[in-house]
Amino acid sequence: MNIFSCPICNEILNNDKKTYSCSNRHTYDIARSGYVNLLINQSSGGVHGDNKLMVNARKMFLDSGYYQQLLKATENTVASCCKSGMTLLDCGCGEGYYTDGICKTLLKKFENVDIFGIDISKDAIDFASKRCKEARFAVAGVFHLPVLDRSCDLLLTMFAPYCGEEFQRVLKTNGQMIMVIPGVRHLWELKQAIYAVPYLNQVKDYELDGFELQSVEKISYEIELNSNEDIVNLFSMTPYYYKTGKNEQEKLKLLEKLKTTVEFEIITYANMC
Repeated sequence: MNIFSCPICNEILNNDKKTYSCSNRHTYDIARSGYVNLLINQSSGGVHGDNKLMVNARKMFLDSGYYQQLLKATENTVASCCKSGMTLLDCGCGEGYYTDGICKTLLKKFENVDIFGIDISKDAIDFASKRCKEARFAVAGVFHLPVLDRSCDLLLTMFAPYCGEEFQRVLKTNGQMIMVIPGVRHLWELKQAIYAVPYLNQVKDYELDGFELQSVEKISYEIELNSNEDIVNLFSMTPYYYKTGKNEQEKLKLLEKLKTTVEFEIITYANMC
């Protein structure tokens, strides 16, 4: 089953292995690695989302296994919500580390599960398409999902922007959304090493319009980073990277080893709309 829709007219897209096209003859080429670019308003230029250097840093860090516990916990949560014949959409899938792990888990346990990934970064989606051949990927933003109405049983959003209206639109009624966010003390020791006045993360109230909270799982453990490359790669994955001044960047360059807390929350909702 295909859930991708034309970003211009919203009609379903048909796949002939080389292109996606709709009944109104809007056509989108499939890249060699397998993804389709459905991002509209690309004429503004520049890079959308993470660039290749940032995506590569994320890939190198995640492939080192530091977030393996989070991956396993997320796989278990998704699997507990899944059954044969379901469709999963990973919104903001990045370079596909989590998508690939979840895909492997689900395909071992269930039959006829369709998995799709969307990210605004073309470089990230290219990585994801090469990593996970069992899923289908598209370049697109979460605020304009090229996805059919009520076509998804499950929606996963990990450290990605939240767009409630779009998520409710593509989810079936009673379909589930699994949201993963950083916890209050996530990377606390890293922030202590860099900032003169470190601050805790703010976790917002769990209540979301149109969604019913079902469960919250909190995960906290310590990781030990033994190279500056791993430390910089980790920091490059965070929003702090864009807000860090020259002095803090210099401190970052001097760090060769670091033990830091990683803390996450896996929150499950049901779509009531």
